Amino acid sequence: MNRLYYGDNLTIMQDMRVGSVDLIYLDPPFNSNREYNAIYKDETGRPLPDQIEAFCDLWELTEERERALRNMPVLMRESGIDDATVEFWRLWMNALRGTQPRLLAYLSYMVERLLQMKVILKPTGSLYLHCDPTASHYIKAMLDAIFGHKNFRNEIVWQKIRSSKAQKSGFGAVHDTIFLYRRSANSLFNKLYTSLPDKRVKTHYGKVEPETGRRYGLYDFTQAGPGKPRRFGDREIAPPRGKHWIWSQDRIDDAMEDGRLVFTGENMVRVKRYLDESRGNPVEDIWTDIPPINSMAKERMGYATQKPLALMERIIQASSNPGDVVLDPFCGCATTLEAAERLGRKWIGIDIAIHAIKRVAKIRLQDRLGLVEGTDFTVEGVPRNLEGARDLWERDKYHFQKWAVEQVDGFVTTRRTADGGIDGRLYFRIPGERDLQSMALEVKGGSSVNISVVRDLRGVLERDNALMAGLIVMEPLSHRKSMNFVREMSSAGDLMIEGLPYPKMQMLTVQDILDGKRFKTPGAVGRGERQPALPFG
Repeated sequence: MNRLYYGDNLTIMQDMRVGSVDLIYLDPPFNSNREYNAIYKDETGRPLPDQIEAFCDLWELTEERERALRNMPVLMRESGIDDATVEFWRLWMNALRGTQPRLLAYLSYMVERLLQMKVILKPTGSLYLHCDPTASHYIKAMLDAIFGHKNFRNEIVWQKIRSSKAQKSGFGAVHDTIFLYRRSANSLFNKLYTSLPDKRVKTHYGKVEPETGRRYGLYDFTQAGPGKPRRFGDREIAPPRGKHWIWSQDRIDDAMEDGRLVFTGENMVRVKRYLDESRGNPVEDIWTDIPPINSMAKERMGYATQKPLALMERIIQASSNPGDVVLDPFCGCATTLEAAERLGRKWIGIDIAIHAIKRVAKIRLQDRLGLVEGTDFTVEGVPRNLEGARDLWERDKYHFQKWAVEQVDGFVTTRRTADGGIDGRLYFRIPGERDLQSMALEVKGGSSVNISVVRDLRGVLERDNALMAGLIVMEPLSHRKSMNFVREMSSAGDLMIEGLPYPKMQMLTVQDILDGKRFKTPGAVGRGERQPALPFG
């Protein structure tokens, strides 16, 4: 069955079978210091104040990244990469550490995942990596090391915009790069064609056959190289000096009988080619015929970097057959999944943001394609009950926090207060104010939560620029502890908006969230409708 995963693609791919995927397309976040939080704009068009981690491509050399870098040579050797290449990587990484640390963080993140993609790709499979010129040359070197330079097939240039703003110090940037690598020499490739332009039809198929009305053109019947005479009916004709006839004698005999050869002079032979038999122009490595998505197009889903459906369809048709498995490990708005579904392929999509998973399942899969969850596809990695939430906490505490924040319509943020106590924010509007306001969110997944957590969160509320604070806890509190928490939170007072009170400090348990309860805020962004007031606990 088709699968849509919520979580870190590295962890998910490590659980996939070796050689289980026919085609991988990935459009990973670029290392270009831009933020992609357009999907989270509210209906008034106001972007969220903080950068959103899942759609932000800013990279830092954290302790986790440093550990991954130290382990990278071992990981590469275990993947079969030769010692010379591993040593090159080590020297290269050391050079980048002092000059471009963010780029180094990005590259190490990508190498970990590309190594695993090689493992799950079938010998007949291919990988397409979509990037922009900011880091494409670095990525090409990585792909050569992992897949082997001999398995590089194409550097595809896609003209993503038709015109750009004037540049002060360079030419306008209008293209993206797509690298195509095969898994082995046996990788599948279906040759594709585009329709002939009208001008070529007129110049190359300008004749019309009176008997059938078919358009045709007359083409040269020779090629360079030594040749010998052939029989054309009752005549034997030698090719021009230094050339040979392009067909064998048997094929010439058949063509004469079918009327496919025409004499334009005594010894001048031409072959008749019909327009309706032409497959068109072979697709080459510069793609200018697929326009970007119009801002008003039906397929637009609010992603700044969304790719057109036609682009995904071309890639899938070229490197897979019906019934094959297509994987997009950074599926975002899931254009790849829709293209795969329409072309009769099986698909797997992975995304690290629950907002993207929800949007994809509802808009892309259910509304646009008419698919039914549980019948046509499954959503994996999203806790459905308290046991599932506990299991996620045990397996990956960071992603449990992400899930909890996003499940209440909050947004994970990379910005933190001095005490590091903020796991996310829930944004809301106040009538008459231009800027969005926020509720600071903290998640506690452990079984023991004491009153000091509430007091620390109260301190964050007083120091931070948030107007409200919300606490999410895994386990229900005892009656006595619950009363103490309510008393401490109530002392923070209420936020009065249009005559309605909103407690400045609120708390939800994971079971509350699974039951559909949400924090009481004035018109939370991303929620769609104002939720009813909720009691503490």
